[in-house]
This record gives sequence, C-alpha cells and structure tokens, in this order.
Amino acid sequence: MESGMEQAPINETRPVNGSHSQLKQSYFEFTGQGFEYFKIWIVNILLTILTLGIYSAWATVRNNRYFYSNLHLDGSHFSYLAEPLQILKGRIIAVLAFAVYYYALTKYPFFGLALTLALIFVIPYFYNQGLAFNHRMSAYRNIQFRFKGSYGQAFMVLYIWPLLGVLTLGILIPLSILKMHQYTVRNSAYGTSSFSYEASHMDYAKIFLIILGAGLTMGAISWVITQALPEMAFLGVVFFAVFYFIAFIFMMVQMTNIYFRSTSIADHHFDAELDISGMAGVVLINALLIVLTLGLYLPAAKVRMTKYIAESVSLNIAGSLDHFVAAEKESVSALGEQMGQVFDFGS
Repeated sequence: MESGMEQAPINETRPVNGSHSQLKQSYFEFTGQGFEYFKIWIVNILLTILTLGIYSAWATVRNNRYFYSNLHLDGSHFSYLAEPLQILKGRIIAVLAFAVYYYALTKYPFFGLALTLALIFVIPYFYNQGLAFNHRMSAYRNIQFRFKGSYGQAFMVLYIWPLLGVLTLGILIPLSILKMHQYTVRNSAYGTSSFSYEASHMDYAKIFLIILGAGLTMGAISWVITQALPEMAFLGVVFFAVFYFIAFIFMMVQMTNIYFRSTSIADHHFDAELDISGMAGVVLINALLIVLTLGLYLPAAKVRMTKYIAESVSLNIAGSLDHFVAAEKESVSALGEQMGQVFDFGS
C-alpha cells in the first residue's frame, strides 16, 4: 500500500521569487509508508472497538506522532507532544457535556433550545482552545508552536463573514475564506516569532471568477449540443461531471498554493508548487483503490496525499532556522479540541 511517488529534492539553493540573493529552498519531505501506517491504523481501530472507545485517545496520539515524526524540513522532523491521558480527560468531559445537552434537548425542549443558543456563543471559545492545544502540542527542533486568537476574531470568521458571503449570494465568500486564513496564520507563532499572511481578496476572487467563467462556458456548450443534437443530451451530464471534478481539483490546488505562498515567518517565506494534474492523479488513484479494497486503502490514501502535498511545499530559508527562541511554557487544555470534535465544530 505504499504510494510509490517520486520524492522532491530536499534542499536547494537558488534565487527565490526573482531575487538576486541566494536563499536555501528547503522542501518538506514525508517519509511515511502506506503499509506501515496501515498496521497502526488497523490496530487502533480494533483496540478502540474492544475498549468501547477508550483507546481512541491513544489512537489519536499514535496517528499524530506517526505523521509528525515522518514530516521533515531542513534535516529535522516535527514532533507531537500530547499525551493520551490529556486527550482522554478532555474527551470524557466533552462526551458527558454532550450527553447532558442531548438529554436536555429531548426531555426539556425549551431548556435544550436555551443551551443551543448558548452553545452558539461558546463555540468560538472552544474553537480557539482547540487551535491553541493543537499548536502547543506541535513542535519542531524542540520549539513549540503557539496560537492566540481572540474570541471576537473567532466569532467573526466562524459566523459573520460566512453569513455575509451567503447574504451577498456568494460575492463575499472569497473574502470570508481570506479572513479565516488571515485569522489562523496571523495568530500562530513558532516560539516567540509570529507568522505573517499577505494574500489579498483578489487572489481568492480570481479562483471563483475562473470557475464561474468556466462553468458558464460549459453550460453554454451543453445547451448548444442539446439543442442541435437532442440524442446526445447525455453528453451534457458527462461534461458537467468532468467540470465539477476539475473545478474541485483546481480550487484545492489554488487555495493551497495561495495559503503557503502568502505565509512567512521572520525572513523565511513558504512556497507551494501543487498542480492540477498531480493532484487529480492522487485523488483518482486514491478513490479507485479505496473502492476496490472496500476502504482498506484509506490509510495508504492519507499517506499518498500527505506525501504529495508535503513534497510540493518548501520554505525559502534566509540564513538559518536556529535563531528562533522558544516561548515561555504555557499550559493549554485538551478540552477545547475534544469539545470541538464531539459537538462537530473542531478545528
């Protein structure tokens, strides 16, 4: 179940973004293997079933540690620092809270409605806590990541901006996505160094305009075919199926490229080189093999996708990465992440 994909070069020194200065372009590398992860995945499922879900906290840690430890940049790998008991405690509290909520909703509808309304305003808090926990439990070269978004910012990107996108019939959806990405990146830090995000509204709007233009063109072609050759009307369905697939891949590739190309930390800038043909190949192969193996290829599919994305992303390093200073230790609970998963608003 190995992906068998060709690995990208790990380190190169080249002019970056047209600059005459020499920067070291270091590619991410994912060294995990499909069958290797399959063994972890299947054992996790069996033990989670046998323990009635209790082992799921250990399964989460094993999965994350496998992917983190196999992700390399500039000769060092990432680390996942959370312990199973941290996650289990938060998960138990979250499940109990959900049980109380469900009971109130079914037995005391008015009280349950009040809890639902309260939950709407609590979600941004737990969303922030979930991001803070995930960042704090992630490390690179023994330096942990951090996240410090405010409640007001979370409320805006979770509710207000998406609502404005809907109310404007989709016109502000690109801006809504931009705001979410800005919120996530600009509130993140590596040690004491914050990330920057420099994408513009137009960067996102272009993606939607291209898809809209292609969709209108495809619709016009299908209409002409249907009018001229009614017996070939089925081709319209085929055209639209192909269009939706290509549009999905195009959006995934462009969004990922924009996200990384707009992100920087200190003098170091990320870059991404995902392309439509490469992503389409990964998606199609994964989908086909998942169907043929009745789902058993799922873990290898995750490895294949991770490998492709990782090896298409690089960091243009100005000087060295050794100058970052670890931020002071800070305790962040796993409860926010678990509440997010149980109530289906996890980060």
